[in-house]
Amino acid sequence: MSSLEERDGVAAPGSSSAGMGVGAVGAAVEAVAGVAAMQEEVGIRREGPEPDPDEPPKKRVRVPDGESGKLEERLYSVLCCTVCIDLPKASVYQCSNGHLMCAGCFIHLLADSRLKEEQATCPNCRNLAVEKAVSELPTECAYCTKQFPRSSLERHQKEDCQDRVTQCKYKRIGCPWKGPFQELPAHESECSHPTKTGTELMGILGDMDQSHRRDMQLYNSIFGLLCYEKIGFTEVQFRPYRTDDFITRLYYETPRFTVLNQTWVLKARVNDSERNPNLSCKRTLSFQLILKSKVNSALECSFLLLKGPYDDVRIKPVIHHHSFCNDANETEYVPLPISDSVECNKLLAAKNINLRLFIFQVQK
Repeated sequence: MSSLEERDGVAAPGSSSAGMGVGAVGAAVEAVAGVAAMQEEVGIRREGPEPDPDEPPKKRVRVPDGESGKLEERLYSVLCCTVCIDLPKASVYQCSNGHLMCAGCFIHLLADSRLKEEQATCPNCRNLAVEKAVSELPTECAYCTKQFPRSSLERHQKEDCQDRVTQCKYKRIGCPWKGPFQELPAHESECSHPTKTGTELMGILGDMDQSHRRDMQLYNSIFGLLCYEKIGFTEVQFRPYRTDDFITRLYYETPRFTVLNQTWVLKARVNDSERNPNLSCKRTLSFQLILKSKVNSALECSFLLLKGPYDDVRIKPVIHHHSFCNDANETEYVPLPISDSVECNKLLAAKNINLRLFIFQVQK
């Protein structure tokens, strides 16, 4: 017992408190605690070293209900894309320095680096933790203005929201009504289009048939080409190159390939070889087919490009025709039928562009 008392009451050698008793130490501790409590009460932040991790946790101060949005605002500023300053909707990419970027800006960055012949180093990998955190943050429905987690917002807006914009079921016969889903039953019960005369309906159906006829014409042409005797197809890979001009321009070219016992090459260019396509928001790709073999007689062919087996780019098939000979061995540049600039940026962001080429030889 005496040894314990000695250990508790004796200070380190050379300390100024070596002669201080237990009662004095207790009073000093209480005084310090009182000052700290007063500082916390008036909102003064003490500067100094980090608190002892072994110290028991203090009670948390309850945040008023009106201040709950501040946390969401702080998270928004931390998790938002560094380019568009918006919360990512799906994939989140991160560079080695911790910068976050959404998938759309990431693809645009890679496309710009390809056009400007620069190395894109930021970002280079996805941040799955941020993706999960963002998916749980609340966001407002564009129709009913209620709050939902981002992970369930898309389904709510497509299937569950009573204020989502919908169309009348009689739109196929010309009803132009659009409105909230909850008002749809009342409108359809009073819609005048089911009572239209046959003459009126024939005019509406004529416009619809014309659009349908154009689509069917394309498919019938493709089916007709599949009946040809000589058909060839191959996977082609467009690789990026630069011209030798003072201001270099980006273009694409495939290695030589053989189809229908002939040697061919495909070339492609961005925005019809515009001087600075990286400054343009609208981006397009056009291509030409070149016959490298020598032929004894004209070779009349039909050809079309489709997306490759592992790409997700949307390409609408368009059939082109050309009669190849030694004096006319290459086609004009024709547009690659992609839907918009976003799809074009997807192709430019990739290391190579992989497509599938079909060639049909017309029999004389």
